[in-house]
Amino acid sequence: MSTETLVKDSRNYPILRNLQYSPLKQGEEQYIVLWDPTGLSSEKLVLPLNFFYLFQFFDGEHSLEQVGAEYLKKYGEFMMPDRLNKLVSDLDDKLFLEGERIEQVHKQALEAYRQLDVRPMAFAGKQYEADPVKLRVQLDACYQAKEGPEKTPSENAGKPIKGLVAPNFDMKEAGPIYAWGYKELREGQVPDVFIVLGTCHAGLEGGLAFTDKNFETPFGQVAVNRPLVDYIRKESGDVFFQEELLHLREHSLEFQLPFLQHALGEGRSFSILPVLCSFPPATLTGGEYQSLFERVDQFLSVTKRAIHATGQQVCVIASANLAHIGIRYGDQKPPTDFSFHRCMQTDLEMLKKVEEADPEGFAEFILKEGDQRKILGFSPIFLLLKLLANDEAPAKGQVLRYDRGITDQFNSTVTYASIVFV
Repeated sequence: MSTETLVKDSRNYPILRNLQYSPLKQGEEQYIVLWDPTGLSSEKLVLPLNFFYLFQFFDGEHSLEQVGAEYLKKYGEFMMPDRLNKLVSDLDDKLFLEGERIEQVHKQALEAYRQLDVRPMAFAGKQYEADPVKLRVQLDACYQAKEGPEKTPSENAGKPIKGLVAPNFDMKEAGPIYAWGYKELREGQVPDVFIVLGTCHAGLEGGLAFTDKNFETPFGQVAVNRPLVDYIRKESGDVFFQEELLHLREHSLEFQLPFLQHALGEGRSFSILPVLCSFPPATLTGGEYQSLFERVDQFLSVTKRAIHATGQQVCVIASANLAHIGIRYGDQKPPTDFSFHRCMQTDLEMLKKVEEADPEGFAEFILKEGDQRKILGFSPIFLLLKLLANDEAPAKGQVLRYDRGITDQFNSTVTYASIVFV
């Protein structure tokens, strides 16, 4: 039987799921650690670096025989079939491959999530304190840190705050940068309704994902704004709720809520419209992205109508990091001091478009450079700018603080900023 007539089963024509990875060095040996950002699998898999090269061929179009041939072509040595089969078996056991097993797990997880009363905390006690007293101390320290906001009042004190961009990087490291933004909410005028746009790190087929669950935090529940959710669901059906399971293990919204509660005062009642988003700048070009463009346009239209119809004032928060550079993010070499400073200069030039509240200019800037720096927070920032667009009272942004975090042994770097809009 020829390879053309083989049945394309998931074991012989494997398709790797959308996983996250990080390089790892032990002595002179280099490895790759794989894990599932959706949380459907809690497993991790450590593999030799040369195995990582093969994953580009785990696309459902290459048989294992063809994958082995690509390995031979790249490394000049033959990979024994049993070794390749063992790799596929390990990936399948850990639910890292597309197929019936992961589809069934996803179906069961979605049903279980929809039966929950609230979206439970996923990172309390890990990325931030789970005890409310300790969390209060932790957040206070973010404001008081050397890198934190100045003690002098904000120049926007007492003014209406229309929007905020805050990082979603590790709170223990980037906490002071969060505090720069949330100080603006603490000292400015803000409504009781927040549209919180989070980066979906696991990716989204439809670009956007709502959930109607209240969110649990150490300070108590944060309620979803029912008038907005009900209006959008009435207008659009469940189109924006089809991927809501991804809220369960995504940190980008969860990290904002304790800061928001702390900034407003833990006794203040407020509600949110929680939205995860993930779509590339090329979405705006149409073509192969036309259906995604239409979905984004639908979201913007129905959300603006919902705000108007319910008569509510909203503040928009985008949970977004900026550039991702280094081996962990697909670059061939670790960043140097020179390449980081060049990245920083480009970031700040790009953020001028954000400060000008120019969503198309922001997208065009990234498209022009081919998204070489992988601006993962593009979609929430773009949506924030579009939602704030108002010809009668245009928003004006201000970068408050900019910084970076190191994510592995190879100096892979994520940049982020706090930005306020008035």
